[in-house]
Amino acid sequence: MTERLESREKVTGAARYAFEYPVENVAYAAAVQASVGRGEVTAVDAEAALALPGVLAVLSCENAPRLSDPPDGELALFQSRTVSYRGQFVAVVVGETLETAREAARLVHVEYVSEPPDVRLRTDHSGLYKPDQVNPVFPTDTELGEPEDAFRDSAVRVDVTYTTPAEHNNPMEPHATLALWDEHGTLTLYDSTQGASTVQKMIAQTFGLDATKVRVIAPHVGGGFGSKGIPKPNVVLAAMAAGAVGRPVKFAVPRQQMYATTGYRTPTIQRFRVGADADGRLNAILHDVVEQSSTVKEFAEQTATPTRVMYQAPHRRTSHRLVRLDVPTPSWMRAPGETPGMYALESVMDELAVATGIDPVELRIRNDTDRDPESGLPFSSRNLVACLKEGADRFGWAGRDPAPGVRWEGRKLIGTGVASSTYPAYMSPNRATARAEPDGTFTVRIAAADIGTGARTALALIAAETLKADLGDVTVELGDSAFPRASVAGGSSGTAGWGTAVVRACEGLRGKLNGAVPPEGLEVSADTTEEVKGRDEYARHAFGAQFAEVEVDADTGEVRVRRMLGVFAAGRIINPTTARSQFIGGMTMGVGMALMEQSVMDEEFGDFLNRDLAQYHVPACADVRDIDAAWVEESDPHLNPMGSKGIGEIGIVGAAAAVGNAVHHATGIRVRRLPITPAALVHDL
Repeated sequence: MTERLESREKVTGAARYAFEYPVENVAYAAAVQASVGRGEVTAVDAEAALALPGVLAVLSCENAPRLSDPPDGELALFQSRTVSYRGQFVAVVVGETLETAREAARLVHVEYVSEPPDVRLRTDHSGLYKPDQVNPVFPTDTELGEPEDAFRDSAVRVDVTYTTPAEHNNPMEPHATLALWDEHGTLTLYDSTQGASTVQKMIAQTFGLDATKVRVIAPHVGGGFGSKGIPKPNVVLAAMAAGAVGRPVKFAVPRQQMYATTGYRTPTIQRFRVGADADGRLNAILHDVVEQSSTVKEFAEQTATPTRVMYQAPHRRTSHRLVRLDVPTPSWMRAPGETPGMYALESVMDELAVATGIDPVELRIRNDTDRDPESGLPFSSRNLVACLKEGADRFGWAGRDPAPGVRWEGRKLIGTGVASSTYPAYMSPNRATARAEPDGTFTVRIAAADIGTGARTALALIAAETLKADLGDVTVELGDSAFPRASVAGGSSGTAGWGTAVVRACEGLRGKLNGAVPPEGLEVSADTTEEVKGRDEYARHAFGAQFAEVEVDADTGEVRVRRMLGVFAAGRIINPTTARSQFIGGMTMGVGMALMEQSVMDEEFGDFLNRDLAQYHVPACADVRDIDAAWVEESDPHLNPMGSKGIGEIGIVGAAAAVGNAVHHATGIRVRRLPITPAALVHDL
């Protein structure tokens, strides 16, 4: 049990975040957002803003420098007069102070020619199409057997539609960038990012620079949840503004502007059809998804992919259809695809359990499989059943009355629910260096990101174990693109990918250490590209089981989560302290998804109505009275040198379904549209 190595820095304020780095002669930027949902900018009047004392520049489509080759349409800032969605950045003001910049931004007058935006996701939209693939490189559709016929001929059938709303990442640290150019044309970015190497590459391409001319520094990041996985417009805005005024520029996206400019989870409409025999064994699974992207770029969430691996059924189909609307571009949000997809799947499995009269835990066990149902690959390890059984025992599932709406405590209805979880065990190529210092200590460097997950501590533990050294003798330096290239902190792949590179570098260093370290030290580099390419073919996934108990006020419809338990099978747990924190954090986000979170679109103006955390509700400690996470011991030799699987996202997968299933058990009401609000329950109680 190891505490975070940087914990003292964080609680004392010594840990610096992107906006906090002190630089001389710094200026501040404030963005101007489009006030129409679709149209063209016809004129930008910056006269009043420029007349304000302390204003240094106003940039817009009328005078912004031309960018080279932005790899992402959202980074093509001020390169066109087209307004693709309300809230898009259309100008930036640079001022001597933040207050000056913000006041001047209000004085910039932008004229438009506009037309009504198309912003509503629906299943009959004429623009629906089949994308070439879904995130990251999965096939859009899959089909085995005769799913339509098999469903029609099944003894028990469930045919339902589940919908999830748009949801927004809300990291504590906003998207923030400090940009400065030196006299040699080198751009340094202090950025709140999940991937310094990724930002370096994409921003270099955007500005037409060699990658060596861009340095990204991000040793501490205050959360990301996917929204900081690739650079967002704030990075280009800060860099462009700094170049225009010849001074360092700071820009932090205000919370109110994040809802349009930093990504969100796409809403989904999911039709699910499952057919089974009388004993609950699945015969057919059909999962058809409709979701949205923007007109700026395509982002197709992989919502149906977990259905492809969870349960055995000889006849199956999954599909994704996308429509490009006049909305901001969706992006990654913790466990993209798996989270909304598993919410629908695990809710449907609960409906099937009710229809067959089979216990929900037993139903899942009956449909377990030792091979990927679609690819036929064996799982490197799959301990879903162990998680379900261990969780049921710990939670006190035995003796549960399956009848819904019968357990009362005063005016409160009580119910319990269960859901399975899964998430792929990804591993990406990475590089790292390990250095033996003359004083007997070791330094490991990699451009990985610690976004609050404890990555720095986990990598230090991995390095110390490999070097057979004391943890106190190992220093891990990360969050700098000047260090060896690292993959993004996403896809629950960080520890696996970064850790493997660290292990190989440390192994190489140990092999070269013969007695005393030379005065200049000794350093070894490692690159795991070929190792990742050469792995044997297995289906690699983490699994888990989530249990929830809720109470529902019969008078008001208010839902409170009394207790939650998650049991996971995620390979070797590197650091139990931070692992438990990760699991519980994900589960808490699952509560928010189930009961609170939704970004509401104004169809007339084409804008999300939510503007801050007063309007977009997320769960706090008091919203989950008792929450716990555990894991089963799992040895998997087919993963990586540590035997670990990712844990950052599996905690949220399944959590919302467990809560929703518990609400149904408490009330007998099946809510198929998230979030489950009092209004969705009170009229039927």
